[in-house]
Amino acid sequence: MIELEGVPELVDPVMVAAFEGWNDAGDAASTAVAHLDREWKGEVFAALDAEDYYDFQVNRPTVFMDGGVRKITWPTTRLSVVRVGGDKPRDLVLVRGIEPSMRWRSFCNEILGFAHELGVELVVVLGALLGDTPHTRPVPISGTTSDPDLARRMDLEETKYEGPTGIVGILQEACTHAGVPAVSLWAAVPHYVSQPPNPKATLALLNRLEDLIDVRIPLGELPEDARAWQVGVDQLAAEDSEVAEYVQTLEEARDTAELPEASGEAIAREFERYLRRRDGASGPPGGHATADGSDGPSFRRDAPGGRARPAKPPKPEADSDGDESSED
Repeated sequence: MIELEGVPELVDPVMVAAFEGWNDAGDAASTAVAHLDREWKGEVFAALDAEDYYDFQVNRPTVFMDGGVRKITWPTTRLSVVRVGGDKPRDLVLVRGIEPSMRWRSFCNEILGFAHELGVELVVVLGALLGDTPHTRPVPISGTTSDPDLARRMDLEETKYEGPTGIVGILQEACTHAGVPAVSLWAAVPHYVSQPPNPKATLALLNRLEDLIDVRIPLGELPEDARAWQVGVDQLAAEDSEVAEYVQTLEEARDTAELPEASGEAIAREFERYLRRRDGASGPPGGHATADGSDGPSFRRDAPGGRARPAKPPKPEADSDGDESSED
């Protein structure tokens, strides 16, 4: 039963979803949706029943104290709504949770039920994968869809991926079969510095989302966090000649390839984004934080003596057709 009491009639709604787990390298995608929810003060109106979709031995519930009373937070997926003002107001339905452990078809049908009841016109699913991309270059973002007409209209790739998939790919295909326009945006995260957070990849996803749905997204401290993250990785790379050499190899491979970031269309998008933002501030400067509380991201330390070494890519958070393409 879908209950929508208290949810106002929405204006040109777009659903934006991200899921922690296999499709979320560096937590870049889930952090992007969390940023939207925080900046626009999203109001949660629904949560899926955790008993239906999660294995609690894989995703453990957590206990916390609230005013001296012990409470439990169950792993689940929550939906919230935010209203974006401006000259052309529109609403976003934000879906944020953990990749389900079971009943994926029922899970997607329930998400689609909310989309139908709310009149959602487009579903955008965010993901992040590990790739052979240098941290010193712009984060590659690929946008894909299974709908040929949508691909032409929104300048996206029509997905040709074959292989293992995650909930991002399953939800996109469920939308397609239900006749709901759906797009997935993928950020490529350097596999040698995959520890979350990765504000540079989060920022790149939000910039591409902004272009796609034509809304101005408040970035807050993300630009400064992204710069600080890159400085931290630069410093770690400079301390190890082997890592520095590996990064240089990735840079040379990237620079000799035909980069979408260097295309006239991408430059035009960046200029349009600048015009949208020139009358407003991007937010006060701020620091950045890592999972281990250090001053910068940590490399994988699997060498004798704990030296930072570039690791071979593990099983990716999301498979790809190539080094920097996306899985759907």
